[in-house]
Amino acid sequence: MKTYTILFIIVALMHTITLVNISILNGEWNGIVIALSTILFVIAVFLFSTEFRANKHRSS
Repeated sequence: MKTYTILFIIVALMHTITLVNISILNGEWNGIVIALSTILFVIAVFLFSTEFRANKHRSS
């Protein structure tokens, strides 16, 4: 699977859990949603940086 597809899925998941928290749960789980979004963001940054470094080493 391409890196950009994975990043898009992660961003879509982050927005979906925020939307569910606001609309269905009335914002009761803000702390859990922020923690999950932060974890997903760190995973996305790690995946992107790994792929970026791999491509950088291949082109050099």
